[in-house]
Amino acid sequence: MAIYGLLFWFFVNLLTMLHRKPAAPFVLLIAAFVTLTTTAGYAQQSPNIIFILADDLGYGDPGCYGQQKIKTPNIDAMATQGLRFTQFYAGTAVCAPSRASFMTGRHTGHTPVRGNQGFKPEGQFPLPDTSVTIATRLQQQGYTTADFGKWGLGYPGSTGVPTKQGFETFYGYNCQTLAHNYYPDHLWQNDTKVPLTANLSSDALYSADLIHEHAMQFLEQQTGAHPFFLFLSYTLPHAALSVPHDSVYDYYVKEFNEAPLDKDKTPHFEKAAFEPYPHAAYAAMVTRLDRYVGEVMAEVKKLGIADNTLILFSSDNGPHKEGGNDPYFFNSNGGFRGIKRDLYEGGIREPFIACWKGKIKAGTTTDYAGAFWDLFPTFLQLAGSPVTPQESIDGISIWPVLSGHPKQQPEHEYLYWEFHENGGSQAIRWHQWKGIRLNVNKDKDAPIELFNINNDPDEKNNIAALHPDIVQKMAAFMTQAHKPDKNWPLLAGE
Repeated sequence: MAIYGLLFWFFVNLLTMLHRKPAAPFVLLIAAFVTLTTTAGYAQQSPNIIFILADDLGYGDPGCYGQQKIKTPNIDAMATQGLRFTQFYAGTAVCAPSRASFMTGRHTGHTPVRGNQGFKPEGQFPLPDTSVTIATRLQQQGYTTADFGKWGLGYPGSTGVPTKQGFETFYGYNCQTLAHNYYPDHLWQNDTKVPLTANLSSDALYSADLIHEHAMQFLEQQTGAHPFFLFLSYTLPHAALSVPHDSVYDYYVKEFNEAPLDKDKTPHFEKAAFEPYPHAAYAAMVTRLDRYVGEVMAEVKKLGIADNTLILFSSDNGPHKEGGNDPYFFNSNGGFRGIKRDLYEGGIREPFIACWKGKIKAGTTTDYAGAFWDLFPTFLQLAGSPVTPQESIDGISIWPVLSGHPKQQPEHEYLYWEFHENGGSQAIRWHQWKGIRLNVNKDKDAPIELFNINNDPDEKNNIAALHPDIVQKMAAFMTQAHKPDKNWPLLAGE
Protein backbone atom coordinates (compact mmCIF):
# COMPACT_ATOMS: atom_id res chain seq x y z
CA MET A 1 0.00 0.00 0.00
CA ALA A 2 2.99 2.31 0.42
CA ILE A 3 3.24 2.87 -3.31
CA TYR A 4 -0.34 4.15 -3.41
CA GLY A 5 0.33 6.59 -0.57
CA LEU A 6 3.29 7.92 -2.50
CA LEU A 7 1.19 8.22 -5.65
CA PHE A 8 -1.47 10.11 -3.72
CA TRP A 9 1.14 12.51 -2.35
CA PHE A 10 2.40 13.19 -5.88
CA PHE A 11 -1.12 13.71 -7.14
CA VAL A 12 -1.95 16.24 -4.40
CA ASN A 13 1.22 18.17 -5.13
CA LEU A 14 0.39 18.07 -8.84
CA LEU A 15 -2.99 19.71 -8.22
CA THR A 16 -1.36 22.34 -5.99
CA MET A 17 1.16 23.23 -8.65
CA LEU A 18 -1.59 23.73 -11.22
CA HIS A 19 -2.29 27.03 -9.41
CA ARG A 20 1.32 28.13 -9.71
CA LYS A 21 3.47 28.96 -12.70
CA PRO A 22 4.47 25.97 -14.81
CA ALA A 23 8.15 25.32 -14.47
CA ALA A 24 10.70 22.52 -14.58
CA PRO A 25 9.61 21.05 -11.20
CA PHE A 26 6.08 20.78 -12.59
CA VAL A 27 7.31 18.83 -15.60
CA LEU A 28 9.43 16.60 -13.38
CA LEU A 29 6.48 15.96 -11.10
CA ILE A 30 4.34 14.83 -14.03
CA ALA A 31 7.13 12.55 -15.23
CA ALA A 32 7.55 11.06 -11.77
CA PHE A 33 3.81 10.54 -11.42
CA VAL A 34 3.55 8.77 -14.78
CA THR A 35 6.57 6.62 -14.00
CA LEU A 36 5.27 5.54 -10.61
CA THR A 37 1.79 4.88 -11.95
CA THR A 38 3.18 2.75 -14.76
CA THR A 39 5.50 0.87 -12.43
CA ALA A 40 2.73 0.15 -9.94
CA GLY A 41 0.42 -1.18 -12.65
CA TYR A 42 3.24 -3.20 -14.24
CA ALA A 43 4.07 -4.91 -10.96
CA GLN A 44 0.47 -5.85 -10.38
CA GLN A 45 -0.37 -7.00 -13.88
CA SER A 46 2.89 -8.72 -14.79
CA PRO A 47 4.12 -11.06 -12.08
CA ASN A 48 7.37 -12.96 -12.28
CA ILE A 49 6.84 -16.61 -13.19
CA ILE A 50 9.09 -19.47 -12.10
CA PHE A 51 8.29 -22.97 -13.35
CA ILE A 52 10.37 -25.71 -11.71
CA LEU A 53 10.11 -28.90 -13.77
CA ALA A 54 11.61 -32.12 -12.41
CA ASP A 55 12.64 -34.88 -14.80
CA ASP A 56 10.99 -38.29 -14.32
CA LEU A 57 9.83 -37.51 -10.78
CA GLY A 58 6.79 -39.59 -9.88
CA TYR A 59 3.50 -38.44 -8.38
CA GLY A 60 4.37 -40.23 -5.14
CA ASP A 61 7.98 -39.06 -4.79
CA PRO A 62 7.45 -35.86 -2.72
CA GLY A 63 6.48 -36.22 0.92
CA CYS A 64 3.40 -34.06 0.44
CA TYR A 65 2.12 -36.68 -2.02
CA GLY A 66 2.64 -39.58 0.36
CA GLN A 67 6.35 -40.42 0.10
CA GLN A 68 7.62 -42.21 3.21
CA LYS A 69 11.28 -42.95 2.39
CA ILE A 70 12.67 -39.83 0.71
CA LYS A 71 12.99 -36.50 2.47
CA THR A 72 11.59 -33.52 0.52
CA PRO A 73 11.10 -30.77 3.14
CA ASN A 74 11.23 -27.86 0.70
CA ILE A 75 8.74 -29.26 -1.80
CA ASP A 76 6.52 -30.12 1.16
CA ALA A 77 6.87 -26.53 2.38
CA MET A 78 5.69 -25.33 -1.03
CA ALA A 79 2.52 -27.37 -0.56
CA THR A 80 2.07 -25.88 2.91
CA GLN A 81 2.51 -22.37 1.52
CA GLY A 82 0.40 -22.86 -1.59
CA LEU A 83 -2.05 -24.97 -3.57
CA ARG A 84 -1.52 -28.69 -4.21
CA PHE A 85 -3.20 -30.33 -7.21
CA THR A 86 -4.16 -34.01 -7.01
CA GLN A 87 -5.29 -34.48 -10.63
CA PHE A 88 -2.79 -32.56 -12.75
CA TYR A 89 -1.29 -34.17 -15.85
CA ALA A 90 1.88 -33.94 -17.91
CA GLY A 91 1.85 -33.48 -21.67
CA THR A 92 2.51 -37.18 -22.18
CA ALA A 93 4.62 -40.03 -20.80
CA VAL A 94 8.12 -39.03 -22.02
CA CYS A 95 10.30 -35.94 -21.97
CA ALA A 96 10.36 -34.07 -25.30
CA PRO A 97 6.67 -34.18 -26.29
CA SER A 98 5.59 -33.45 -22.72
CA ARG A 99 7.73 -30.30 -22.75
CA ALA A 100 6.50 -29.37 -26.22
CA SER A 101 2.96 -29.55 -24.90
CA PHE A 102 3.83 -27.06 -22.18
CA MET A 103 5.74 -24.77 -24.52
CA THR A 104 3.02 -24.61 -27.20
CA GLY A 105 -0.16 -24.91 -25.13
CA ARG A 106 -1.28 -27.92 -27.15
CA HIS A 107 -1.89 -31.55 -26.29
CA THR A 108 0.10 -34.22 -28.12
CA GLY A 109 -2.54 -34.63 -30.79
CA HIS A 110 -1.55 -31.17 -32.02
CA THR A 111 2.02 -30.51 -30.87
CA PRO A 112 4.77 -30.26 -33.50
CA VAL A 113 6.95 -32.57 -31.36
CA ARG A 114 5.28 -35.82 -30.33
CA GLY A 115 8.17 -38.13 -29.51
CA ASN A 116 11.80 -38.45 -28.49
CA GLN A 117 13.25 -38.77 -32.01
CA GLY A 118 16.99 -38.07 -31.84
CA PHE A 119 19.57 -36.62 -34.24
CA LYS A 120 23.31 -37.23 -34.48
CA PRO A 121 25.60 -36.12 -32.94
CA GLU A 122 23.17 -34.65 -30.44
CA GLY A 123 19.69 -33.24 -30.12
CA GLN A 124 16.07 -34.08 -30.85
CA PHE A 125 13.42 -33.30 -33.46
CA PRO A 126 13.10 -29.49 -33.52
CA LEU A 127 10.22 -27.19 -32.90
CA PRO A 128 9.61 -25.56 -36.31
CA ASP A 129 10.12 -21.86 -36.88
CA THR A 130 6.34 -21.52 -37.11
CA SER A 131 5.94 -22.50 -33.46
CA VAL A 132 4.72 -19.90 -31.02
CA THR A 133 6.00 -20.79 -27.57
CA ILE A 134 4.98 -19.39 -24.21
CA ALA A 135 8.51 -18.02 -23.85
CA THR A 136 8.15 -16.06 -27.10
CA ARG A 137 4.79 -14.66 -26.07
CA LEU A 138 6.03 -13.59 -22.64
CA GLN A 139 9.11 -12.06 -24.23
CA GLN A 140 6.79 -9.99 -26.42
CA GLN A 141 5.10 -8.78 -23.23
CA GLY A 142 8.36 -7.41 -21.87
CA TYR A 143 9.48 -10.42 -19.87
CA THR A 144 13.11 -11.42 -19.41
CA THR A 145 13.16 -15.13 -20.27
CA ALA A 146 15.59 -17.86 -19.26
CA ASP A 147 15.79 -21.65 -19.23
CA PHE A 148 18.29 -23.63 -17.17
CA GLY A 149 18.36 -27.40 -17.51
CA LYS A 150 17.43 -29.82 -20.28
CA TRP A 151 15.98 -28.70 -23.61
CA GLY A 152 15.35 -31.62 -26.00
CA LEU A 153 13.30 -29.63 -28.53
CA GLY A 154 15.82 -29.00 -31.30
CA TYR A 155 19.40 -29.99 -32.13
CA PRO A 156 22.13 -27.30 -32.21
CA GLY A 157 21.70 -24.96 -35.15
CA SER A 158 18.08 -26.00 -35.78
CA THR A 159 14.92 -23.92 -35.63
CA GLY A 160 14.16 -25.43 -32.25
CA VAL A 161 17.04 -24.18 -30.11
CA PRO A 162 16.01 -22.15 -27.04
CA THR A 163 17.30 -18.83 -28.40
CA LYS A 164 14.99 -19.20 -31.41
CA GLN A 165 12.01 -20.18 -29.29
CA GLY A 166 11.75 -17.23 -26.94
CA PHE A 167 14.56 -17.64 -24.44
CA GLU A 168 17.15 -14.90 -24.09
CA THR A 169 19.28 -17.06 -21.81
CA PHE A 170 19.86 -20.81 -21.79
CA TYR A 171 22.37 -22.99 -19.96
CA GLY A 172 22.33 -26.77 -19.84
CA TYR A 173 21.87 -29.78 -22.11
CA ASN A 174 20.63 -29.31 -25.63
CA CYS A 175 20.20 -33.07 -25.97
CA GLN A 176 18.19 -35.16 -23.55
CA THR A 177 20.08 -38.33 -24.48
CA LEU A 178 23.40 -36.77 -23.48
CA ALA A 179 21.69 -35.65 -20.27
CA HIS A 180 21.86 -39.28 -19.11
CA ASN A 181 25.46 -38.45 -18.21
CA TYR A 182 25.72 -36.17 -15.16
CA TYR A 183 29.43 -35.59 -15.77
CA PRO A 184 29.38 -34.56 -19.47
CA ASP A 185 32.27 -33.19 -21.50
CA HIS A 186 30.20 -30.14 -22.46
CA LEU A 187 27.02 -28.17 -21.89
CA TRP A 188 25.51 -25.28 -23.86
CA GLN A 189 25.25 -21.60 -23.03
CA ASN A 190 22.80 -20.11 -25.51
CA ASP A 191 24.27 -21.26 -28.86
CA THR A 192 27.82 -21.73 -27.58
CA LYS A 193 29.23 -25.11 -26.66
CA VAL A 194 30.88 -24.94 -23.23
CA PRO A 195 33.64 -27.57 -22.74
CA LEU A 196 33.86 -29.23 -19.33
CA THR A 197 37.38 -30.57 -19.75
CA ALA A 198 37.70 -31.48 -16.07
CA ASN A 199 35.21 -34.29 -16.65
CA LEU A 200 37.43 -35.95 -19.26
CA SER A 201 39.71 -37.35 -16.60
CA SER A 202 37.39 -37.65 -13.60
CA ASP A 203 33.86 -36.98 -12.36
CA ALA A 204 34.68 -33.45 -11.33
CA LEU A 205 31.77 -31.20 -12.35
CA TYR A 206 28.27 -32.43 -11.56
CA SER A 207 26.05 -30.95 -14.26
CA ALA A 208 22.93 -30.62 -12.11
CA ASP A 209 24.85 -28.40 -9.68
CA LEU A 210 26.30 -26.30 -12.52
CA ILE A 211 22.85 -25.76 -13.98
CA HIS A 212 21.41 -24.76 -10.62
CA GLU A 213 24.30 -22.38 -9.94
CA HIS A 214 23.68 -20.59 -13.24
CA ALA A 215 19.97 -20.41 -12.45
CA MET A 216 20.63 -18.87 -9.06
CA GLN A 217 23.00 -16.31 -10.60
CA PHE A 218 20.26 -15.30 -13.03
CA LEU A 219 17.75 -14.97 -10.21
CA GLU A 220 20.11 -12.90 -8.09
CA GLN A 221 20.66 -10.48 -11.00
CA GLN A 222 16.99 -9.60 -11.47
CA THR A 223 16.56 -5.93 -10.61
CA GLY A 224 12.80 -5.64 -10.96
CA ALA A 225 13.03 -3.43 -14.05
CA HIS A 226 11.20 -6.13 -16.01
CA PRO A 227 9.19 -9.16 -14.99
CA PHE A 228 10.92 -12.47 -15.67
CA PHE A 229 9.96 -15.96 -16.74
CA LEU A 230 12.37 -18.53 -15.32
CA PHE A 231 12.01 -22.10 -16.59
CA LEU A 232 14.02 -24.44 -14.37
CA SER A 233 14.02 -27.64 -16.41
CA TYR A 234 16.22 -29.59 -14.01
CA THR A 235 17.52 -33.05 -14.99
CA LEU A 236 17.02 -34.69 -11.57
CA PRO A 237 16.09 -37.47 -10.89
CA HIS A 238 16.29 -38.86 -14.47
CA ALA A 239 18.65 -41.76 -15.11
CA ALA A 240 21.53 -42.39 -14.95
CA LEU A 241 21.50 -42.89 -11.19
CA SER A 242 24.41 -40.58 -10.51
CA VAL A 243 24.93 -38.25 -7.58
CA PRO A 244 27.85 -37.02 -5.46
CA HIS A 245 28.50 -39.37 -2.56
CA ASP A 246 27.98 -36.78 0.14
CA SER A 247 26.38 -36.95 3.58
CA VAL A 248 22.88 -37.18 2.11
CA TYR A 249 23.86 -40.17 -0.02
CA ASP A 250 25.58 -41.79 2.97
CA TYR A 251 22.44 -41.27 5.05
CA TYR A 252 20.30 -43.15 2.54
CA VAL A 253 22.85 -45.97 2.15
CA LYS A 254 22.54 -46.61 5.89
CA GLU A 255 18.80 -45.98 5.98
CA PHE A 256 17.93 -48.52 3.28
CA ASN A 257 20.61 -51.09 4.13
CA GLU A 258 20.38 -52.44 0.58
CA ALA A 259 22.60 -55.07 -0.96
CA PRO A 260 25.00 -53.64 -3.57
CA LEU A 261 23.86 -53.98 -7.17
CA ASP A 262 25.57 -56.30 -9.63
CA LYS A 263 27.21 -54.12 -12.27
CA ASP A 264 26.57 -56.66 -15.03
CA LYS A 265 22.81 -56.34 -14.55
CA THR A 266 22.58 -52.61 -15.24
CA PRO A 267 21.33 -51.35 -18.63
CA HIS A 268 24.15 -50.84 -21.10
CA PHE A 269 24.00 -47.05 -21.32
CA GLU A 270 24.22 -46.74 -17.55
CA LYS A 271 27.38 -48.82 -16.99
CA ALA A 272 29.66 -45.77 -17.28
CA ALA A 273 27.79 -44.31 -14.31
CA PHE A 274 27.40 -47.53 -12.35
CA GLU A 275 25.77 -47.03 -8.96
CA PRO A 276 26.05 -49.93 -6.49
CA TYR A 277 23.32 -48.56 -4.20
CA PRO A 278 20.52 -47.47 -6.54
CA HIS A 279 17.91 -46.86 -3.85
CA ALA A 280 20.25 -44.51 -2.01
CA ALA A 281 21.29 -42.79 -5.25
CA TYR A 282 17.72 -42.14 -6.40
CA ALA A 283 16.67 -40.84 -3.00
CA ALA A 284 19.73 -38.58 -2.83
CA MET A 285 18.93 -37.21 -6.30
CA VAL A 286 15.37 -36.36 -5.26
CA THR A 287 16.56 -34.75 -2.04
CA ARG A 288 19.16 -32.75 -4.00
CA LEU A 289 16.39 -31.51 -6.28
CA ASP A 290 14.44 -30.59 -3.17
CA ARG A 291 17.41 -28.53 -1.96
CA TYR A 292 17.41 -26.63 -5.26
CA VAL A 293 13.71 -25.87 -4.75
CA GLY A 294 14.40 -24.57 -1.26
CA GLU A 295 17.20 -22.30 -2.46
CA VAL A 296 14.99 -20.83 -5.19
CA MET A 297 12.21 -20.17 -2.69
CA ALA A 298 14.66 -18.60 -0.24
CA GLU A 299 16.14 -16.34 -2.90
CA VAL A 300 12.72 -15.11 -3.99
CA LYS A 301 11.99 -14.22 -0.38
CA LYS A 302 15.41 -12.57 0.04
CA LEU A 303 14.86 -10.43 -3.06
CA GLY A 304 11.55 -9.23 -1.62
CA ILE A 305 9.53 -10.34 -4.65
CA ALA A 306 7.49 -13.20 -3.18
CA ASP A 307 4.28 -11.15 -3.36
CA ASN A 308 4.73 -10.68 -7.11
CA THR A 309 6.10 -14.07 -8.11
CA LEU A 310 4.17 -17.18 -9.11
CA ILE A 311 6.20 -20.34 -8.44
CA LEU A 312 5.11 -23.69 -9.86
CA PHE A 313 6.54 -27.16 -9.34
CA SER A 314 5.85 -30.31 -11.37
CA SER A 315 7.43 -33.18 -13.32
CA ASP A 316 7.47 -33.98 -17.04
CA ASN A 317 6.22 -37.59 -16.77
CA GLY A 318 6.02 -40.54 -14.44
CA PRO A 319 8.95 -42.26 -12.68
CA HIS A 320 11.53 -44.23 -14.65
CA LYS A 321 12.83 -47.77 -14.20
CA GLU A 322 16.33 -47.45 -15.62
CA GLY A 323 19.88 -48.00 -14.42
CA GLY A 324 18.78 -50.04 -11.44
CA ASN A 325 16.08 -47.67 -10.24
CA ASP A 326 13.09 -49.30 -8.59
CA PRO A 327 10.04 -47.00 -8.59
CA TYR A 328 7.98 -49.60 -6.76
CA PHE A 329 10.35 -49.59 -3.78
CA PHE A 330 9.50 -45.92 -3.26
CA ASN A 331 5.90 -46.15 -4.49
CA SER A 332 7.02 -43.39 -6.85
CA ASN A 333 3.87 -43.59 -8.97
CA GLY A 334 1.71 -42.99 -5.92
CA GLY A 335 0.12 -46.40 -6.21
CA PHE A 336 -1.32 -45.63 -9.63
CA ARG A 337 -0.95 -48.07 -12.51
CA GLY A 338 2.03 -47.59 -14.79
CA ILE A 339 5.25 -45.58 -14.90
CA LYS A 340 7.11 -43.56 -17.54
CA ARG A 341 6.04 -44.55 -21.09
CA ASP A 342 2.56 -45.55 -19.92
CA LEU A 343 -0.61 -43.52 -20.49
CA TYR A 344 -2.07 -45.07 -17.37
CA GLU A 345 -2.23 -42.63 -14.45
CA GLY A 346 1.19 -43.54 -13.09
CA GLY A 347 2.84 -42.37 -16.31
CA ILE A 348 1.13 -39.00 -16.70
CA ARG A 349 -0.42 -37.85 -13.40
CA GLU A 350 2.11 -35.53 -11.75
CA PRO A 351 2.75 -33.60 -8.58
CA PHE A 352 1.78 -29.97 -9.22
CA ILE A 353 2.13 -27.21 -6.64
CA ALA A 354 1.52 -23.47 -7.02
CA CYS A 355 2.71 -20.74 -4.63
CA TRP A 356 2.20 -17.01 -4.72
CA LYS A 357 2.29 -15.06 -1.47
CA GLY A 358 -0.95 -13.18 -0.93
CA LYS A 359 -2.55 -14.46 -4.14
CA ILE A 360 -2.78 -18.23 -3.69
CA LYS A 361 -4.24 -19.48 -0.42
CA ALA A 362 -1.75 -21.43 1.65
CA GLY A 363 -2.29 -25.06 2.59
CA THR A 364 -5.04 -25.75 0.07
CA THR A 365 -5.76 -28.68 -2.23
CA THR A 366 -7.75 -29.05 -5.45
CA ASP A 367 -8.90 -32.02 -7.49
CA TYR A 368 -9.32 -29.92 -10.65
CA ALA A 369 -8.13 -31.92 -13.66
CA GLY A 370 -5.66 -29.72 -15.55
CA ALA A 371 -2.68 -30.39 -17.78
CA PHE A 372 0.56 -28.86 -19.06
CA TRP A 373 -1.17 -27.20 -22.01
CA ASP A 374 -3.17 -25.08 -19.55
CA LEU A 375 -0.08 -23.16 -18.47
CA PHE A 376 0.23 -21.28 -21.78
CA PRO A 377 -3.07 -19.36 -21.40
CA THR A 378 -2.60 -19.05 -17.63
CA PHE A 379 0.75 -17.31 -18.01
CA LEU A 380 -0.57 -15.07 -20.77
CA GLN A 381 -3.54 -14.02 -18.66
CA LEU A 382 -1.19 -13.03 -15.86
CA ALA A 383 0.95 -11.11 -18.35
CA GLY A 384 -2.12 -9.22 -19.57
CA SER A 385 -2.05 -10.69 -23.07
CA PRO A 386 -5.00 -12.65 -24.46
CA VAL A 387 -4.56 -15.82 -26.47
CA THR A 388 -5.20 -15.09 -30.14
CA PRO A 389 -7.54 -17.31 -32.20
CA GLN A 390 -4.67 -17.96 -34.61
CA GLU A 391 -2.72 -19.72 -31.86
CA SER A 392 -5.32 -22.53 -31.72
CA ILE A 393 -4.20 -23.83 -28.35
CA ASP A 394 -5.87 -26.58 -26.35
CA GLY A 395 -5.28 -25.07 -22.93
CA ILE A 396 -7.64 -23.28 -20.56
CA SER A 397 -6.36 -20.75 -18.04
CA ILE A 398 -6.42 -22.22 -14.55
CA TRP A 399 -6.15 -18.84 -12.85
CA PRO A 400 -9.63 -19.15 -11.26
CA VAL A 401 -8.53 -22.32 -9.46
CA LEU A 402 -5.16 -20.83 -8.52
CA SER A 403 -6.74 -17.67 -7.14
CA GLY A 404 -9.29 -19.53 -5.04
CA HIS A 405 -12.36 -19.26 -7.28
CA PRO A 406 -12.93 -22.85 -8.44
CA LYS A 407 -16.61 -22.24 -9.22
CA GLN A 408 -15.53 -19.80 -11.92
CA GLN A 409 -13.10 -22.29 -13.48
CA PRO A 410 -14.06 -23.56 -16.95
CA GLU A 411 -13.47 -27.27 -17.47
CA HIS A 412 -12.10 -29.13 -20.45
CA GLU A 413 -14.50 -31.12 -22.53
CA TYR A 414 -11.81 -33.81 -22.34
CA LEU A 415 -8.05 -34.25 -21.93
CA TYR A 416 -6.11 -36.16 -24.60
CA TRP A 417 -2.72 -37.84 -24.85
CA GLU A 418 -0.96 -39.89 -27.47
CA PHE A 419 2.30 -41.82 -27.18
CA HIS A 420 4.47 -42.87 -30.10
CA GLU A 421 6.54 -45.69 -28.58
CA ASN A 422 5.73 -49.30 -27.60
CA GLY A 423 3.25 -49.79 -30.44
CA GLY A 424 1.53 -46.43 -30.02
CA SER A 425 -1.29 -45.54 -27.66
CA GLN A 426 -4.01 -42.95 -27.05
CA ALA A 427 -5.82 -41.89 -23.89
CA ILE A 428 -8.81 -39.71 -22.98
CA ARG A 429 -9.90 -38.30 -19.63
CA TRP A 430 -13.57 -37.28 -19.76
CA HIS A 431 -15.13 -36.38 -16.42
CA GLN A 432 -14.71 -39.51 -14.27
CA TRP A 433 -13.96 -41.70 -17.28
CA LYS A 434 -10.55 -42.74 -18.59
CA GLY A 435 -10.20 -44.49 -21.93
CA ILE A 436 -6.97 -46.06 -23.22
CA ARG A 437 -6.29 -47.64 -26.61
CA LEU A 438 -3.05 -49.61 -27.08
CA ASN A 439 -1.11 -50.86 -30.13
CA VAL A 440 -2.66 -48.34 -32.51
CA ASN A 441 0.35 -48.58 -34.84
CA LYS A 442 -1.03 -51.93 -35.95
CA ASP A 443 -4.75 -51.38 -35.45
CA LYS A 444 -6.20 -47.88 -35.30
CA ASP A 445 -9.48 -49.38 -34.09
CA ALA A 446 -7.94 -51.49 -31.34
CA PRO A 447 -10.22 -52.10 -28.33
CA ILE A 448 -10.51 -49.26 -25.83
CA GLU A 449 -10.05 -50.02 -22.15
CA LEU A 450 -12.40 -48.04 -19.92
CA PHE A 451 -11.98 -47.09 -16.26
CA ASN A 452 -13.96 -45.02 -13.78
CA ILE A 453 -11.18 -42.92 -12.25
CA ASN A 454 -13.33 -41.79 -9.33
CA ASN A 455 -14.09 -45.35 -8.24
CA ASP A 456 -10.99 -47.03 -9.64
CA PRO A 457 -8.06 -44.58 -9.69
CA ASP A 458 -5.62 -47.50 -9.99
CA GLU A 459 -7.24 -48.55 -13.29
CA LYS A 460 -7.58 -52.18 -12.29
CA ASN A 461 -11.07 -52.88 -13.61
CA ASN A 462 -11.68 -52.51 -17.34
CA ILE A 463 -15.45 -51.89 -17.58
CA ALA A 464 -15.62 -51.24 -21.32
CA ALA A 465 -18.08 -54.09 -21.85
CA LEU A 466 -20.51 -52.50 -19.38
CA HIS A 467 -20.52 -49.08 -21.05
CA PRO A 468 -20.42 -49.38 -24.84
CA ASP A 469 -21.89 -45.89 -25.19
CA ILE A 470 -19.01 -44.36 -23.20
CA VAL A 471 -16.49 -46.37 -25.23
CA GLN A 472 -18.03 -45.00 -28.42
CA LYS A 473 -17.73 -41.50 -27.00
CA MET A 474 -14.05 -42.11 -26.21
CA ALA A 475 -13.39 -43.31 -29.77
CA ALA A 476 -15.00 -40.16 -31.16
CA PHE A 477 -12.85 -37.96 -28.91
CA MET A 478 -9.70 -39.76 -30.01
CA THR A 479 -10.57 -39.21 -33.66
CA GLN A 480 -11.31 -35.56 -33.00
CA ALA A 481 -8.15 -34.92 -30.97
CA HIS A 482 -5.57 -36.61 -33.18
CA LYS A 483 -4.39 -34.41 -36.02
CA PRO A 484 -2.30 -36.51 -38.43
CA ASP A 485 1.26 -35.31 -38.91
CA LYS A 486 3.63 -36.74 -41.53
CA ASN A 487 6.51 -36.44 -39.10
CA TRP A 488 4.66 -38.35 -36.41
CA PRO A 489 2.57 -41.18 -37.85
CA LEU A 490 0.66 -42.88 -35.07
CA LEU A 491 -2.33 -44.81 -36.34
CA ALA A 492 -2.10 -47.78 -38.69
CA GLY A 493 -2.32 -46.59 -42.27
CA GLU A 494 -1.13 -43.02 -41.68
